[in-house]
Amino acid sequence: MKLPVIKHLAQFIEENDEDFVLETIETLESLTEVSSLKDEELDVIGELISNMYGAIEVNKMIKDGTPKKEAVNSFMKRVLGSIDK
Repeated sequence: MKLPVIKHLAQFIEENDEDFVLETIETLESLTEVSSLKDEELDVIGELISNMYGAIEVNKMIKDGTPKKEAVNSFMKRVLGSIDK
């Protein structure tokens, strides 16, 4: 996951609508079923999907009243904490 990408997507969701990102995730998930994709291509698609889900999670925290910077930092701490386990 890349913090700048998550921040950018969270801003996009704030300015537009979460549905755009959800539909994009569905499209990318559908693309992963293409049998001719290489592992590297699947990795890129997976990274994009992860960042989008991260932005949706950050957006939910912001909607619940968490300041944007705190929401992003909290999310990344959770991600890094789960990696360390």
